[in-house]
Amino acid sequence: MPATSLCQDEACPPYSLMDDYSEGAHPQILEALLRTNSTQQVSYGGDDYSHEARQLIRNKINCTEDEADIFFVPSGTSANLISIASCLRPYEAVITLESGHIACKEAGAIEATGHKLILVPPVDGKMTPRNLQKAIQQNQFFPHMAKPRLLYISNASETGTVYTKRELSNLSALCKQLNLLMLMDGARIGTAMCSKKNDMTFRDIFDLTDIFWIGGTKAGALMGEAIVVKKALSEGFVFHLKQHGALLAKGRIMGVQFMELFRSDLFFTLATHANAMAEKISANFEALGHNLVAETETNQVFVTMPQQLAQRLQNRFRFYIWDQLDDGQVVVRIVTSWATDELQVDKFNAWVAQWTAAAKEFATN
Repeated sequence: MPATSLCQDEACPPYSLMDDYSEGAHPQILEALLRTNSTQQVSYGGDDYSHEARQLIRNKINCTEDEADIFFVPSGTSANLISIASCLRPYEAVITLESGHIACKEAGAIEATGHKLILVPPVDGKMTPRNLQKAIQQNQFFPHMAKPRLLYISNASETGTVYTKRELSNLSALCKQLNLLMLMDGARIGTAMCSKKNDMTFRDIFDLTDIFWIGGTKAGALMGEAIVVKKALSEGFVFHLKQHGALLAKGRIMGVQFMELFRSDLFFTLATHANAMAEKISANFEALGHNLVAETETNQVFVTMPQQLAQRLQNRFRFYIWDQLDDGQVVVRIVTSWATDELQVDKFNAWVAQWTAAAKEFATN
């Protein structure tokens, strides 16, 4: 089907809508790293910048040092691995969604620590009390089964949906009833907090979970995640950091970045931009009659389209083919970031509109 290029340079490289970490870091963070570069600081996270970053994060949460410890790690996988390994005995298991990041995208990192994953089907990308209760009931043949001890969830979810305060409160209450800990993966917690569907504060999340972490890698930082651990679970946590290679000598690098993200509203400003770009893409798909697989609540768009359209778009844009359907359609995942260029979004939308119109014309002739 003919299509006119919207790019004057046929050799222009595809623009990435594949993830939210293709770019480096926000200029304010780079400037802060340069500004503090020559100062001598204590190593292993004992530097002034890390101390200030921890306090700024506590201020956003509205909690005190007596309530929570905060630890910086370089990656999301290390955040999940260390958080789980720190509070489970060898015979204890993790309940997670089948689509959970620790189940699908971390190369068996949790299993490598000796902990079984109990997989549960998602509902709109999220855990429900009913499915959690069923998983518990099906894993009670002790001591012949691993003992469920921790619930792992993500906010935003793997399909970009967010938990409401009521949903998280119901899960939290059930976890307390069942003597389960709850860990919230916060790789995209910034976009979740800035979603139009969000009705929670950081304090709400702190009160309703046992451990959660704040993602910096997908929020404009070069790297780094901040794990927020309630005091009851934080004793000895730093030893787990060291044993898993996450206690960086130059911990200041992460401290400076989180200090810059949280000394103002930069963290939230960048997440809001990512969400707005995704909403613009999603609205265009809906207006053109394409079906969304999941409601666009944060910075991920899941949409079905003809395989031909996906192939044409991939000449100009990079994104994931998430699933192949039987009817010649594919599910595409598009992810926007803190740095997504709105002009590129407009070009993407124009390409989709152009091909869709051409396809309809071809079908009627």
